Amino acid sequence: MTIYDELVARGLIAQVTDEEEIKELINNGKATFYIGFDPTADSLHVGHFMALCLMKRLQMAGNKPIALIGGGTAMIGDPSGRTDMRQMMTRETIEHNCECFKKQMSKFIDFSDGKALMVNNADWLLDLNYIDVLREVGAHFSVNRMLTAECYKQRMEKGLSFLEFNYMIMQSYDFYALYQKYGCNLQFGGDDQWSNMLGGTELIRRKLGKNACAMTITLLLNSEGKKMGKTQSGAVWLDPNKTSPFDFYQYWRNVADADVLKCIRMLTFLPLEQIDEMDKWEGSQLNQAKEILAYELTKLVHGEEEANKAQESARALFSGGNATNMPTTTLTDADFNEEGKIGVLDLMVKAELVTSKAEARRGVQQGGVTVNGEKVSDPFTAYKKSDFADDFVLKRGKKNFRKVVVE
Repeated sequence: MTIYDELVARGLIAQVTDEEEIKELINNGKATFYIGFDPTADSLHVGHFMALCLMKRLQMAGNKPIALIGGGTAMIGDPSGRTDMRQMMTRETIEHNCECFKKQMSKFIDFSDGKALMVNNADWLLDLNYIDVLREVGAHFSVNRMLTAECYKQRMEKGLSFLEFNYMIMQSYDFYALYQKYGCNLQFGGDDQWSNMLGGTELIRRKLGKNACAMTITLLLNSEGKKMGKTQSGAVWLDPNKTSPFDFYQYWRNVADADVLKCIRMLTFLPLEQIDEMDKWEGSQLNQAKEILAYELTKLVHGEEEANKAQESARALFSGGNATNMPTTTLTDADFNEEGKIGVLDLMVKAELVTSKAEARRGVQQGGVTVNGEKVSDPFTAYKKSDFADDFVLKRGKKNFRKVVVE
């Protein structure tokens, strides 16, 4: 099976512009391709997983990845799928985020000896002359056609600024710049980026001739993948200081039954033959599939040792035992009131099992909160420091746990 056939079999390809040419590039290790990442935080999250895994697969097949950090475009924001403008960041913040990204990406991608590149589009976008952009780039874009793009149609009702309207032109220019600077001949992106990607392909061909090699592919469900980065308790980050390996494992252990095999196929590096056998699994076997998914992805991001610890802790908790490696919340004197107590609602917020006391109250009233296996039925329940002397495991729902200790 060729690498292109494998991408199709794993459900990763949604649309292409020049399929036969793309096959030739990818299957023969001739593709220099890029995927863009917005440096809006100092850590990647699980919504980036599909892109990272794709880059790893293609590099293993001999192709050269370019991780494009949107330091320039981050200064105006991307309207795709959004209802508001992004906050503008300083160059120092963007540069810091870029360094964090590269460290995390290095677990997936080999940047040594020029095998992969990380570049920042601020390097060329910030130096552009406005008149030159109008003459050399703007002349190749039709406003009428741009307004038919889904990303702009979504914003028209709320109000689309001229600042954001230029995003398609800037992203298109990225592909043009990468093509000229690094010989980049292929771009990947989510289905919500299709119009912007086509703009880049057409810009290269209009400026350099129809025979210029510039092609595009969109990734199936990448928009859905971006949503993976958010849960009820906040974002699921790749940085262990933001999301512990245990929480990361639990996130994937808790995927819906309908999604688990799809995620295994798209995100893990297990052989397709093994995954095809799992397609027959049902009922309790799907829990085994979730364990496989959670373990493989935790190992990929945090290493085998942390994956083993997370799996052992999760199994211990599900079997009614205790877990030594589960995430821990540490209380200090400042967390207790004048009576030396802390209420269960405050405790749940402190443990990051909920985002507000109102959400915590609903959890208690609905019977979904336990301490050491005992249901908490009164939202006014409070605990003394001595209550935390022994193991104190706070649980919300069936799968969200925190061990609580006092400093």
